[in-house]
Amino acid sequence: MTARPQKVHTQLGRAAVGIFAANDRMNQILIEHLDPAAWRAKPPGNARAIAAIFTHMHNVRCKWVRLTARHLKVPPQLSRAHCTPEQARAGLAESAARCMEMLAEALGSEGSRIEKFLRDGWAQPWPVGVEMLCYMISHEAHHRGQVCMLAHQLGFPLPDKAGAGIWNWEKLWRECGSPGGPGGDT
Repeated sequence: MTARPQKVHTQLGRAAVGIFAANDRMNQILIEHLDPAAWRAKPPGNARAIAAIFTHMHNVRCKWVRLTARHLKVPPQLSRAHCTPEQARAGLAESAARCMEMLAEALGSEGSRIEKFLRDGWAQPWPVGVEMLCYMISHEAHHRGQVCMLAHQLGFPLPDKAGAGIWNWEKLWRECGSPGGPGGDT
């Protein structure tokens, strides 16, 4: 693998942190606007409850950090059976912070201790690169789609404000500390 020039590598690390912060803000918006009755409502078939989906997202983030950046403090796992929306929001905020540290180091510095992205014990490790960020974002976007669909199917559709909120990237980036928005100085 060819080494990336330091300046590009550092820019990628900063952008990755901003992108993951916006990604987590989307999760927070969904929980903020979700009808509390939907949190534990039993979905049809074998689908997970919304509470279980958000705890899964947090717990997978913890696994990524534990396997990929062993030197970072791993947040405690959340219980899918007992987690409240408030606990999920706090847990997701903490695991997002660790993921952002991991991404900043992996994609932002030449002397990084992070050499490979380990998604799971069974999966082949990947070299550190933009693919790592894409995988992380894709995983969470998939589960956000499940949450939106389940909330609707269960009779608790999210308000338009939430649906529009997760697509307003300029606002998301500003809320996450990047006033220039996507492509701005992150």
